[in-house]
Amino acid sequence: MGRIYESLIARGKPRHCLFDSGAQNTYIVAEVARDLPRWKMTVPFRSALGGRVRRIREMCGLSARLQGRPIETDAFILPKLGADEKGRPIEVLFGALARQRWGIGLVPKEERLDLTHYPKEFVEF
Repeated sequence: MGRIYESLIARGKPRHCLFDSGAQNTYIVAEVARDLPRWKMTVPFRSALGGRVRRIREMCGLSARLQGRPIETDAFILPKLGADEKGRPIEVLFGALARQRWGIGLVPKEERLDLTHYPKEFVEF
């Protein structure tokens, strides 16, 4: 069992994305967020991520494609997210809140995503 990585297409390029079972929020590196709609947070907050506490001051709107399907979510911007086991820089860390919204399940034993619950429409009651 390992971590689940999948490419997202964001800003027209494949981005190395970790689908993290332990992260609630979605994070993106500043380089990828450069041309995305950004906003400063009213109140910066701290997040314990990658073994250290980071102060987050800015967010962006992430528009991407995952296995050909559109994904829209907000993401907290950080200078770096770290690297995977092979030393490749992680560009997006996709958290539980966005996975829940888009019906993205994790299959850790097979190190793959399950998109069987990807919504065809959103129904609000």
